[in-house]
Amino acid sequence: MPMAEDEKPRPARGGWLAKIAPGVRRLVTRRETPDNLWVKCPDTGEMIYRPDLEAAQWVTPAGRHMRIRPDLRFAYTFDGGRFRAITLPRTPDDPLAFDYGKPYRGSLATARKTTGQTDAMAAGFGEIGGVPAVVLVQDFAFMGGSLGSAAGEAFITAAEEAVKREVPFVVFTASGGARMQEGALSLMQMARTTVAIQRLRRAHLPYVVVLTDPTTGGVTASYAMLGDVQLSEPGATIGFAGRRVIEDTIRETLPPGFQTAEFLVDRGMVDRVVSRKDLPVILASILRTLMLGRSRLARA
Repeated sequence: MPMAEDEKPRPARGGWLAKIAPGVRRLVTRRETPDNLWVKCPDTGEMIYRPDLEAAQWVTPAGRHMRIRPDLRFAYTFDGGRFRAITLPRTPDDPLAFDYGKPYRGSLATARKTTGQTDAMAAGFGEIGGVPAVVLVQDFAFMGGSLGSAAGEAFITAAEEAVKREVPFVVFTASGGARMQEGALSLMQMARTTVAIQRLRRAHLPYVVVLTDPTTGGVTASYAMLGDVQLSEPGATIGFAGRRVIEDTIRETLPPGFQTAEFLVDRGMVDRVVSRKDLPVILASILRTLMLGRSRLARA
């Protein structure tokens, strides 16, 4: 009489290796090998050893400048990675009670849990090549770096801190544009950040923008293109509307490389493309030059 399925003898858990060497199983457990030990290059498909990529400041052998979070940006930019975080104001989470199939509050909660950030901006004060500066970093990992009320308030707070300390203001942009869940309140931040930049100008303080991948939409249409000097990382996508949208609108095929940093340098919209490892030196030189003639570089 055939045995029922649940009556058939089952192999010992762990297989033959566990039988002959019980300790081996513990040595070769999957937990010993991190899941993120290798990173796939988005351009070539090559698997890159993560420690090598970290040592190269997240620039692949093919030259792709991968997106990085504010903590790494501060570490790479400030002298010795030392800086003082600037406290940014909180704003109402969901001023319009917006629901698009998924409540806006839920999206914010998920982004905060995933990134550990309150919103899409982080700011710090430190020195770049010995020059005191306030640095603001836009985090694309937080809802695509979208510009909402919190991001606008963060920009204004950081700019006012630069004015207070009488130091340059450096902004690293990365955004998909305005945050649709905040409607007109999001669009208002374009004007508000522009006013903050005018305060810097009246105080004769440098405002330098470093465009990173991607910088698009309302951010490009406002503070991202108002720098005294416009730098960009190699290969960054920079523009307002997407390529497909533009081609469908004008019924023409756009040239190769359209909306890349290198394309915009040739057309005068970006001053210089600078590799990540060279940015601190270039920024220090620019800030030192633009601050010439001022009696004080900073307030303690």
